[in-house]
Amino acid sequence: MITVVGHPDLTTPVLAVVEEELRRRLAEFARAGKAGLVRAGQGLPVAFGRAARAAGLALVTVLPSRDGVPDVLEPGDRTAAGELLLLSQQVRLLEYDPADRGACVGADETLVRSCARLLAVWDGSPSNSRDATAHLVAYARSSGIEVDVVWPEGAGHIAADGQRA
Repeated sequence: MITVVGHPDLTTPVLAVVEEELRRRLAEFARAGKAGLVRAGQGLPVAFGRAARAAGLALVTVLPSRDGVPDVLEPGDRTAAGELLLLSQQVRLLEYDPADRGACVGADETLVRSCARLLAVWDGSPSNSRDATAHLVAYARSSGIEVDVVWPEGAGHIAADGQRA
């Protein structure tokens, strides 16, 4: 399996470029019979899901659960989860609180551990209180998981201080 992590504040134009790059890369994995794994959410997870579908890659979406029952997502994430469910061939539940950043990072670590490769949409910036991408890249590398960094030329995101990075 292959999964994706990345900055949560990518702009719409950057997401479009990233989606195309992911589609190109995921086509290779689809030909090899692999599957993609993504935690439900808006932004990058949806771009990954769309790219997986366009590349012919089987997609598995992970939803948060509490006591074995799907948990409530924030409104924007609900819409994104709906689209991901339509794109997916399989859905898995994972116990974590989608409103808790630490729980979400732990869920992402679980996904990374279950994959052979990580696609990181990352500009090399360090992790902060809103963005754990650098942590997840380091986690994957320390776990022996192959990491491919995807960062389109000219791409940007909104840094923690509100400035374009």
